[in-house]
Amino acid sequence: MDRLKEMIPYLLHWYRYNARVLPWREDPSAYHVWISEIMLQQTRVEAVRGYYMRFLSELPDIPSLAACPDDRLMKLWEGLGYYSRCRNLKKAAEIVTKQYEGKLPEDYRTLRSLPGIGDYTAGAISSIAFQKPEPAVDGNVLRVCARLDGSREDILSPAVKKDLTERLRAVMPGKESGALNQALMDLGAGICVPNGAPRCEECPLMHLCVAFAEGTASEIPVRAAKKERRTEKRTVFLLRQGDRVLLHKRPDKGLLAGLYEFPNVPGALNEKAAGQALNGLLPMLSLSRGKLQKEEDAVHVFTHIKWEMKAYGGTVQNETSALPEGYSWADENAFLNECSVPSAFGKWNPFSKKG
Repeated sequence: MDRLKEMIPYLLHWYRYNARVLPWREDPSAYHVWISEIMLQQTRVEAVRGYYMRFLSELPDIPSLAACPDDRLMKLWEGLGYYSRCRNLKKAAEIVTKQYEGKLPEDYRTLRSLPGIGDYTAGAISSIAFQKPEPAVDGNVLRVCARLDGSREDILSPAVKKDLTERLRAVMPGKESGALNQALMDLGAGICVPNGAPRCEECPLMHLCVAFAEGTASEIPVRAAKKERRTEKRTVFLLRQGDRVLLHKRPDKGLLAGLYEFPNVPGALNEKAAGQALNGLLPMLSLSRGKLQKEEDAVHVFTHIKWEMKAYGGTVQNETSALPEGYSWADENAFLNECSVPSAFGKWNPFSKKG
C-alpha cells in the first residue's frame, strides 16, 4: 500500500474546506510565493504577515528588490532574523532581473540554481505559482509523512529527506500539486503538530496513519540529537551624545553581516575592565562622568550560538568626527528608519519609549 498516493484525495478534499487564509495565497504569483516562503523559513506565520505586507508595499516586484539599497533592505527585514536570507533574496533578484527579464523562471532546476533557493523553495514556487508536479518537503511534511508511514528513520538525515522527496514527486497530482504541498504544510502546522500531542481525531488521514493505529504518534518523528549550542560572552557599550547613539556597522561577512550594533568587545567585563576596553576601542571619546554606568544585561540565542551580554552606558561629552571606520552617530530617525539593528540588541533600544 502506497500511503502517499492513497492520502492525496483525502488531503485535497480537506484542504478545500480548511485552508488557512494567508495574504500570499490571495495572489500566488511566483514573486509572492518566493518572498513568503523565504520569510517563513525559521519564522512563525503570524510573525511574517506584517513583514510580508510591508515588504511588498515598498518592493512590489523583482526589479525593485534588485535595486533596493542594502541598508534599506535590511531595515525592511529587521526583526525577522536569519539575515542571510535577505541578502540572498537580493542576489537572486539581481540575477533574475539581468537574465530573466525580472521574472522568476518556471523550471525547477533553474530556480534551484538561484542564491538562497533550495529544494523546498524551488518546489513551492514551481508547484504553487506554475502548477508543476514538484514536491516541497520541509519539517512539516517530513513529520506528517513519518507518522503516516510509522517510520522511525531520522528525519534530519539528508538521505531520508531525499527519499521522501522522490516518493512524493512520483505521485504529485499534476496541476493540484501546489494545493497538495500547501495541504501538507497546513496539516503539519495545525493538526499533525511538532510540539504537544497531535490532534489525530481531526486528521483527514487518520484512517491511513500507521502511527495513529499503533499509538506511536507522540514518539514519531525521530530526530538525531542536535549539537550543543556554544556560548559567547560579550560586553556592550551604550553610548549617547545628546539625542544620538553610537552604532557600529558589522563586517559584510559572518554573523549579522552588514547590520548595525552597539559597540561591543568579547568577554564579560567588570566596570573597570570595561572602561579600559572602551578606551582601547574608541580612545577619542571622553565620558561626561569619567566612567561607565552599569546597564541591564541581556541574553540572545542564535541557531548555533548564545550571546550572554553585559552592558554599560555612558554619555560622551566631546564632539568628535574622528570616529574609526564603521562607527557613526545615529539620531532617532536614523536608528528607527535607516539603520538595521538586529533583535540581539533590541533590549537596549534607546528610542522605544518615545512617542
